[in-house]
Amino acid sequence: MEETAVIDNVAQTAPAGGDWMGLLLYCVVVFAIIYIFMVRPNKKRMAEYQKMIDSLKVGNRVLAAGIYGTIKKVNENTLEIEIAKGVVVEVSKNAVASVE
Repeated sequence: MEETAVIDNVAQTAPAGGDWMGLLLYCVVVFAIIYIFMVRPNKKRMAEYQKMIDSLKVGNRVLAAGIYGTIKKVNENTLEIEIAKGVVVEVSKNAVASVE
């Protein structure tokens, strides 16, 4: 007898027909917060990084793959970097972390 009273009580407190508008609003708010705090800053950071990569030119001193060097040649997807006198290595442009 007590079990049916508990079940009836739970059934009365549950929203009738579901509150789909509230759930939809909640989802929209959550996705908006994710966009504002995660997606937008990452897009901005990636745009700045791409601008830095596009501005690389011969003579720039860069940090690429943990190695400092001076750019000797810029290719389409790679850079030739002199890391010591007479020592030139080829690295991907995406390996460049910073330009000095």
